Amino acid sequence: QVQLVESGGGLVQAGGSLRLSCAASGSIFSINAMGWYRQAPGKQRELVAAVTSGGSTNYADSVKGRFTISRDNAKNTVYLQMNSLKPEDTAVYYCNADLAESSVAGFRYLEVWGQGTLVTVSS
Repeated sequence: QVQLVESGGGLVQAGGSLRLSCAASGSIFSINAMGWYRQAPGKQRELVAAVTSGGSTNYADSVKGRFTISRDNAKNTVYLQMNSLKPEDTAVYYCNADLAESSVAGFRYLEVWGQGTLVTVSS
C-alpha cells in the first residue's frame, strides 16, 4: 500500500523558517506531480506549491518568493522550504502525490494524501 509520511511541522515565530519533508513508500512504479496543500481553520484546502517529475514548479501567489518546493526522485521525497513565515501561514500542511502503483496485475494510477503536519506561526 502506498503512503506518504510528512515531517517537519511545528511552532515558529513570525519571520522564521521551517522545512517540511514528505516521503512516499510502497509499491511505486512512478510519481508524476508532488505537492503541498494547506488548510487553515475554517478555510478550504488550498494548493501551496507543486513540482512535476521534470522539475517544473507552481506556487500560490501568497507564498511566491518565500517558499521553495523541491524533490528527490531517487528517494521519492518532496520538500517545502518555508522562509519569512507569517501568522497567516498557520495551517495543517498536507503532502499530495499523483503516482502509479505497481502490482502483479500491472499498475494503477492513484492520488495519495499524507496525514498532515501542523505549522503554527506566532506573531
